[in-house]
Amino acid sequence: MNSPPSDAEAVAAANAALYEALERGDLDAVAERWLEEGDISVVHPGWPVISGRSEVLRSYALIMANTEYIQYFLTDVQVSVAGDTALVTCTENILSGGPAEADGSAGPLVGGLVVATNLFRRTPGNAWKLWSHHGSPVLVEREEAAGPEEGEGPGGGEDPGGGLTQIG
Repeated sequence: MNSPPSDAEAVAAANAALYEALERGDLDAVAERWLEEGDISVVHPGWPVISGRSEVLRSYALIMANTEYIQYFLTDVQVSVAGDTALVTCTENILSGGPAEADGSAGPLVGGLVVATNLFRRTPGNAWKLWSHHGSPVLVEREEAAGPEEGEGPGGGEDPGGGLTQIG
């Protein structure tokens, strides 16, 4: 007989289910991961705070409508539980792609790092639902194989992609 998962295991599973729903582009499954009552909020990288269930879900619908492909590789996942509240921090290693090219070939793939904080609350039915998500981009330095020296050219040697790296 299997014992029920610990609270930390249940929160980790709820967190993984959120990212799986995002990868599938399943807005209904994403909505199912969020609290239905109360003031929920989200901060997507580079966006202002978005509050309220309808606005939060609308933001995900906009992202899904403009993202052909997305895959998350979660690292550095830490789960803390205090009573009916849980905190998950992780690094989202994201690979995403735009629409296919005119010739039918795959569109460009872009990789990026986002540090995320996901706050969950336990519902009366003992399910863990997302209360707030905050994602901050991680700025990474890229080595240029053959490019301008530091301080030369446009941007003075800074990464114009804000930490995002085009692949291919």
